[in-house]
Amino acid sequence: MNLEQPTRNSVQRALSWIRAGVSGPRFMLAIKAAIAVGMAWFVAGYMPGVVDDYPYYAPLGALVSMYPTLMGSAKAGLQTLLGLLLGILLAGLIVLFAEPNLLTISAVVGVAVLFSGIRWLGHGKDYVPMAALFVLIVGGQDIESYSIGYAVQMAVGVGCGLLVNAVILPPLNFNAAILKLSRFRSMLARHLEGMADALTDEWPPEAEKWSRYNEELSTAGHDVREAVYHADESRKGNPRAKLHRRNLSQDYRDLQALESVSFYVKDITDVLAGVSAGGTEPLSNQLPTELLQPVSESLRGAAEVLKAWESGSEIDDRWEEAEQALNELLSQIDTHGEAGAAALSPASSVATAVRRILDTLEPCVRQDAEAV
Repeated sequence: MNLEQPTRNSVQRALSWIRAGVSGPRFMLAIKAAIAVGMAWFVAGYMPGVVDDYPYYAPLGALVSMYPTLMGSAKAGLQTLLGLLLGILLAGLIVLFAEPNLLTISAVVGVAVLFSGIRWLGHGKDYVPMAALFVLIVGGQDIESYSIGYAVQMAVGVGCGLLVNAVILPPLNFNAAILKLSRFRSMLARHLEGMADALTDEWPPEAEKWSRYNEELSTAGHDVREAVYHADESRKGNPRAKLHRRNLSQDYRDLQALESVSFYVKDITDVLAGVSAGGTEPLSNQLPTELLQPVSESLRGAAEVLKAWESGSEIDDRWEEAEQALNELLSQIDTHGEAGAAALSPASSVATAVRRILDTLEPCVRQDAEAV
């Protein structure tokens, strides 16, 4: 048994994880977090009065406010402070009526957990019971001073985190959205081409291969939507967005169109997989042989439109070819009507899905072609 290969694979996986962790935006976020924590610790030592007794909460505030986008940092910081203040308030109400003990501590934490379910608290929901517990247990006999120091130093840290995130290259995630939209278009085109090839070259395909098509599309669609959302979030309140403008409404338009195309591609995949799984007989016994090539060409035509949209060239030619291929398929379906509904149903379903793909793509493709 060769022991070197598993070891080499493990090393390669470890290196890929390291590269993913230290690349680009993550590396910059790590640098900014380190700077923000250091700044917060420095500033915390100069706070007046009792606040100076709790400097260790300032770095924590800086850390919880560090998010990849400026708006995300502001939102997380504000929600954390709101959760913190709510927890302190709940603990304070308990102290007004009873001393901290086993019963009161348990009661306030239970109530705090209930309050943490408030949706608008967001990132601060975990700090409601945490702050209440810290005030009652760590605050001890000096709850008032501790509460003030805790809240103020956390606010100092959040302020430092926001300042660092705003001043040091606040990120714009446009490139990630552009790249993933491009990859999604290419993936859809490849899947359509793969099904077109399978119809004439390698039928029936392996069942796992077809199921993987739909799984890959679902994962890619989720990743693209997340990337576009983060791109939109990254521009909010970001001074760099004025210098690097991008029409994100167009990205949302493209995303919506590609998600619809993905749905139709999945439908085609299910239809053809159902035909391939219909028994041990070859496809030609379930679908007229004369329809294999027209179905394949219609899928290839839709794939070429996606590729032309991606490249921005030969769009009119590819569009015309896709329409001709679809019309030829519809004509062949009419010609072979005597084969019966069961035999023609897969081809008809594919034709309907291809028609919807082209109808979905047309506004996007035409608008982009006119903008060039």
